[in-house]
Amino acid sequence: MRELSLRLLLALILCICFGILFGYIASAISTESIVGFDRTVINFVQGTETPWLTTALKGFTWIGSAYFVAPIGFLIVCYLYFILQYRHQAVLFATVMIGTVIVNFLLKIYFKRERPEIHKIMEANGFSFPSGHTMMAFSLYAIIAYIAWRNIRTMLSRILLFLFAATMIVVIGMSRIYLGVHYPSDVIGGMAASALWVTIAISVYAFYQDRQKTKLSSLNSTP
Repeated sequence: MRELSLRLLLALILCICFGILFGYIASAISTESIVGFDRTVINFVQGTETPWLTTALKGFTWIGSAYFVAPIGFLIVCYLYFILQYRHQAVLFATVMIGTVIVNFLLKIYFKRERPEIHKIMEANGFSFPSGHTMMAFSLYAIIAYIAWRNIRTMLSRILLFLFAATMIVVIGMSRIYLGVHYPSDVIGGMAASALWVTIAISVYAFYQDRQKTKLSSLNSTP
Protein backbone atom coordinates (compact mmCIF):
# COMPACT_ATOMS: atom_id res chain seq x y z
CA MET A 1 0.00 0.00 0.00
CA ARG A 2 2.83 2.34 0.86
CA GLU A 3 4.53 1.56 -2.47
CA LEU A 4 1.32 2.40 -4.32
CA SER A 5 1.01 5.69 -2.42
CA LEU A 6 4.56 6.64 -3.37
CA ARG A 7 3.91 5.81 -7.02
CA LEU A 8 0.75 7.89 -7.02
CA LEU A 9 2.58 10.77 -5.35
CA LEU A 10 5.29 10.60 -8.01
CA ALA A 11 2.62 10.50 -10.72
CA LEU A 12 0.95 13.56 -9.22
CA ILE A 13 4.25 15.46 -9.18
CA LEU A 14 4.92 14.49 -12.80
CA CYS A 15 1.41 15.54 -13.85
CA ILE A 16 1.88 18.93 -12.18
CA CYS A 17 5.25 19.40 -13.92
CA PHE A 18 3.94 18.40 -17.34
CA GLY A 19 0.83 20.55 -16.84
CA ILE A 20 2.91 23.58 -15.88
CA LEU A 21 5.19 23.07 -18.89
CA PHE A 22 2.25 22.82 -21.28
CA GLY A 23 0.53 25.81 -19.69
CA TYR A 24 3.70 27.90 -19.94
CA ILE A 25 4.15 27.07 -23.63
CA ALA A 26 0.48 27.75 -24.40
CA SER A 27 0.70 31.09 -22.58
CA ALA A 28 3.93 32.04 -24.37
CA ILE A 29 2.32 31.25 -27.71
CA SER A 30 -0.69 33.44 -26.97
CA THR A 31 1.53 36.37 -25.93
CA GLU A 32 4.00 35.64 -28.78
CA SER A 33 6.87 35.72 -26.31
CA ILE A 34 8.11 32.40 -27.64
CA VAL A 35 8.62 33.65 -31.21
CA GLY A 36 12.35 34.26 -30.71
CA PHE A 37 12.90 30.77 -29.33
CA ASP A 38 10.97 29.19 -32.18
CA ARG A 39 12.86 31.16 -34.82
CA THR A 40 16.26 30.36 -33.33
CA VAL A 41 15.60 26.62 -33.16
CA ILE A 42 14.05 26.52 -36.65
CA ASN A 43 17.05 28.32 -38.15
CA PHE A 44 19.44 25.91 -36.46
CA VAL A 45 17.54 22.74 -37.39
CA GLN A 46 16.81 23.75 -40.97
CA GLY A 47 20.40 24.93 -41.33
CA THR A 48 21.42 21.27 -41.35
CA GLU A 49 19.38 20.52 -44.49
CA THR A 50 20.92 17.97 -46.84
CA PRO A 51 19.30 15.60 -49.37
CA TRP A 52 20.04 12.45 -47.36
CA LEU A 53 18.80 13.97 -44.11
CA THR A 54 15.61 15.14 -45.80
CA THR A 55 14.93 11.61 -47.04
CA ALA A 56 15.64 10.12 -43.62
CA LEU A 57 13.47 12.60 -41.71
CA LYS A 58 10.61 12.22 -44.17
CA GLY A 59 10.77 8.53 -43.28
CA PHE A 60 10.68 9.28 -39.56
CA THR A 61 7.79 11.72 -39.95
CA TRP A 62 5.87 8.99 -41.81
CA ILE A 63 6.54 6.63 -38.88
CA GLY A 64 4.86 9.23 -36.66
CA SER A 65 1.83 9.54 -38.92
CA ALA A 66 -1.57 7.87 -38.57
CA TYR A 67 -0.76 5.74 -41.65
CA PHE A 68 1.89 3.95 -39.57
CA VAL A 69 0.69 4.37 -35.98
CA ALA A 70 -2.90 3.17 -36.54
CA PRO A 71 -2.09 -0.28 -38.06
CA ILE A 72 0.88 -0.82 -35.73
CA GLY A 73 -1.26 0.09 -32.75
CA PHE A 74 -4.01 -2.28 -33.88
CA LEU A 75 -1.53 -5.14 -34.30
CA ILE A 76 -0.03 -4.50 -30.86
CA VAL A 77 -3.46 -4.52 -29.21
CA CYS A 78 -4.35 -7.78 -30.95
CA TYR A 79 -1.01 -9.32 -29.98
CA LEU A 80 -1.39 -8.31 -26.32
CA TYR A 81 -5.05 -9.31 -26.09
CA PHE A 82 -5.21 -12.53 -28.10
CA ILE A 83 -1.67 -13.95 -28.20
CA LEU A 84 -0.13 -12.97 -24.87
CA GLN A 85 -3.51 -12.79 -23.08
CA TYR A 86 -2.42 -9.50 -21.45
CA ARG A 87 -5.92 -8.11 -21.72
CA HIS A 88 -5.62 -5.32 -19.18
CA GLN A 89 -2.44 -4.09 -20.85
CA ALA A 90 -4.16 -4.25 -24.24
CA VAL A 91 -6.96 -2.05 -22.91
CA LEU A 92 -4.39 0.34 -21.44
CA PHE A 93 -2.56 0.56 -24.77
CA ALA A 94 -5.76 1.20 -26.73
CA THR A 95 -6.96 3.77 -24.19
CA VAL A 96 -3.69 5.70 -24.36
CA MET A 97 -3.61 5.80 -28.16
CA ILE A 98 -7.29 6.65 -28.69
CA GLY A 99 -7.14 9.21 -25.90
CA THR A 100 -4.11 10.85 -27.51
CA VAL A 101 -6.01 11.35 -30.76
CA ILE A 102 -8.93 12.91 -28.91
CA VAL A 103 -6.77 15.16 -26.73
CA ASN A 104 -4.76 16.38 -29.72
CA PHE A 105 -7.91 17.11 -31.72
CA LEU A 106 -9.48 19.08 -28.87
CA LEU A 107 -6.31 21.07 -28.19
CA LYS A 108 -5.84 21.96 -31.86
CA ILE A 109 -9.44 23.13 -32.10
CA TYR A 110 -9.07 25.19 -28.93
CA PHE A 111 -5.78 26.93 -29.76
CA LYS A 112 -6.24 27.21 -33.55
CA ARG A 113 -2.58 28.06 -34.16
CA GLU A 114 -1.68 28.37 -37.81
CA ARG A 115 1.27 26.42 -39.15
CA PRO A 116 4.59 28.25 -39.64
CA GLU A 117 5.09 30.29 -42.82
CA ILE A 118 8.70 29.33 -43.30
CA HIS A 119 10.81 27.18 -45.58
CA LYS A 120 8.57 24.15 -46.08
CA ILE A 121 10.04 20.91 -47.34
CA MET A 122 6.61 19.27 -47.24
CA GLU A 123 3.03 20.40 -46.74
CA ALA A 124 0.69 19.62 -43.87
CA ASN A 125 -2.96 20.39 -43.16
CA GLY A 126 -4.76 21.44 -40.01
CA PHE A 127 -3.72 23.54 -37.06
CA SER A 128 -0.22 23.54 -35.66
CA PHE A 129 -0.36 23.37 -31.85
CA PRO A 130 0.29 20.88 -30.41
CA SER A 131 2.05 18.61 -32.90
CA GLY A 132 -0.08 15.55 -33.61
CA HIS A 133 2.86 13.50 -34.90
CA THR A 134 4.82 14.25 -31.74
CA MET A 135 1.92 13.38 -29.47
CA MET A 136 1.25 10.11 -31.26
CA ALA A 137 4.94 9.19 -31.26
CA PHE A 138 5.34 10.02 -27.58
CA SER A 139 2.26 8.05 -26.54
CA LEU A 140 3.09 5.08 -28.78
CA TYR A 141 6.69 4.61 -27.70
CA ALA A 142 6.09 5.59 -24.08
CA ILE A 143 3.32 3.03 -23.61
CA ILE A 144 5.27 0.36 -25.51
CA ALA A 145 8.22 1.06 -23.21
CA TYR A 146 6.02 0.88 -20.11
CA ILE A 147 4.40 -2.42 -21.06
CA ALA A 148 7.66 -3.98 -22.22
CA TRP A 149 9.44 -2.72 -19.08
CA ARG A 150 6.94 -4.65 -16.94
CA ASN A 151 7.63 -7.84 -18.86
CA ILE A 152 11.42 -7.85 -19.25
CA ARG A 153 13.84 -8.46 -16.41
CA THR A 154 17.41 -7.56 -17.45
CA MET A 155 18.62 -4.02 -16.79
CA LEU A 156 20.47 -3.87 -20.11
CA SER A 157 17.27 -4.64 -22.01
CA ARG A 158 15.44 -1.95 -20.07
CA ILE A 159 18.12 0.64 -20.77
CA LEU A 160 18.12 -0.19 -24.49
CA LEU A 161 14.32 -0.04 -24.51
CA PHE A 162 14.34 3.40 -22.87
CA LEU A 163 16.99 4.72 -25.28
CA PHE A 164 15.08 3.39 -28.29
CA ALA A 165 11.78 4.97 -27.17
CA ALA A 166 13.42 8.31 -26.32
CA THR A 167 15.29 8.40 -29.64
CA MET A 168 12.18 7.72 -31.69
CA ILE A 169 10.20 10.41 -29.86
CA VAL A 170 12.92 13.05 -30.23
CA VAL A 171 13.75 12.28 -33.88
CA ILE A 172 10.11 12.27 -34.97
CA GLY A 173 9.56 15.57 -33.16
CA MET A 174 12.68 17.09 -34.74
CA SER A 175 11.57 15.89 -38.18
CA ARG A 176 8.46 18.07 -37.94
CA ILE A 177 10.59 21.16 -37.30
CA TYR A 178 13.10 20.23 -40.00
CA LEU A 179 10.37 19.72 -42.60
CA GLY A 180 8.89 23.13 -41.80
CA VAL A 181 5.44 22.00 -40.70
CA HIS A 182 5.70 22.77 -36.98
CA TYR A 183 7.21 25.27 -34.59
CA PRO A 184 9.53 23.89 -31.89
CA SER A 185 6.96 25.00 -29.31
CA ASP A 186 4.38 22.78 -31.07
CA VAL A 187 6.68 19.81 -30.59
CA ILE A 188 7.56 20.52 -26.96
CA GLY A 189 3.92 21.26 -26.18
CA GLY A 190 2.93 17.97 -27.81
CA MET A 191 5.43 16.07 -25.68
CA ALA A 192 4.16 17.75 -22.51
CA ALA A 193 0.51 17.06 -23.36
CA SER A 194 1.16 13.40 -24.18
CA ALA A 195 3.36 12.93 -21.13
CA LEU A 196 0.55 14.28 -18.95
CA TRP A 197 -2.06 12.02 -20.55
CA VAL A 198 0.14 8.90 -20.49
CA THR A 199 1.04 9.49 -16.84
CA ILE A 200 -2.63 9.80 -15.91
CA ALA A 201 -3.56 6.66 -17.85
CA ILE A 202 -0.74 4.58 -16.37
CA SER A 203 -1.52 5.82 -12.84
CA VAL A 204 -5.18 4.81 -13.14
CA TYR A 205 -4.12 1.44 -14.55
CA ALA A 206 -1.61 0.85 -11.72
CA PHE A 207 -4.21 1.82 -9.12
CA TYR A 208 -6.76 -0.55 -10.65
CA GLN A 209 -4.23 -3.39 -10.82
CA ASP A 210 -3.27 -2.89 -7.19
CA ARG A 211 -6.92 -2.92 -6.12
CA GLN A 212 -7.47 -6.15 -8.06
CA LYS A 213 -4.45 -7.80 -6.42
CA THR A 214 -5.59 -6.67 -2.97
CA LYS A 215 -9.10 -8.00 -3.58
CA LEU A 216 -7.76 -11.32 -4.90
CA SER A 217 -5.39 -11.64 -1.95
CA SER A 218 -8.24 -10.95 0.46
CA LEU A 219 -10.41 -13.61 -1.15
CA ASN A 220 -7.60 -16.20 -1.08
CA SER A 221 -6.91 -15.53 2.60
CA THR A 222 -10.58 -15.92 3.57
CA PRO A 223 -11.10 -19.32 5.26
